[in-house]
Amino acid sequence: MHIGVIGATGTIGSRVVTEALGRGHRVTAFSRDPAQIHEDRENIAWKGVDVLDADDIAAVLPGLDVLISGFQPGNAAKDITDTVQRSIADPTVYATAAKALLKALESRPRTRLIVIGGAGSLEIEPGLVRADSDTLLHESLDQIGLPREYAAAVRGHRDALNVLRTSNRLWTYFSPAEDIAPGQRTGRFRIGGDQPVLDADGRSRISAEDAAVALVDEAELPRFVQRRFTVGY
Repeated sequence: MHIGVIGATGTIGSRVVTEALGRGHRVTAFSRDPAQIHEDRENIAWKGVDVLDADDIAAVLPGLDVLISGFQPGNAAKDITDTVQRSIADPTVYATAAKALLKALESRPRTRLIVIGGAGSLEIEPGLVRADSDTLLHESLDQIGLPREYAAAVRGHRDALNVLRTSNRLWTYFSPAEDIAPGQRTGRFRIGGDQPVLDADGRSRISAEDAAVALVDEAELPRFVQRRFTVGY
């Protein structure tokens, strides 16, 4: 399988690349500055793409079976503060990227798209979404140490999901657990749909490595076409 990964140097994207290569897939990794990448692994090529430009995306689609987008403004893996500030400054960028990706797929309707989004659009109980409540959203942001202004970005991710939901393309939206960070690859986690998967302590958490496992699993064996899914321990 030939898998494209946008945001291939990011926290999740870089692990998706490693996971896909480890399973024997061919990978095209997209970065803002591919000339700066020094790569010695086999079956991988680095390219640049503007995820906000549908024509630019369409030009790199030929040959791809699946395109996984981990787009973030800036590079959160290197400078999370910069990404947070950029996301607050223009929270519409996530929906803009979703529209560009869907537009690009008009030329390749059989190519599958997996968008890595946010956890704020998950239902914390049936019909109740954290992103729709200032009180709940601010409480969550306080707990993870993000400024309350970042609520706009959380809603930006939600809006991107809503853009995808209007499309008949082969899209999948991935909401990671609320607590996601580099850790261990265990390969042992549970899968959910529109509500977070909670552990015995009531926490929604996953390592970036296991998130990558779930994403490549979905690329190999699609279970959530035109649907959202999440994972957790």
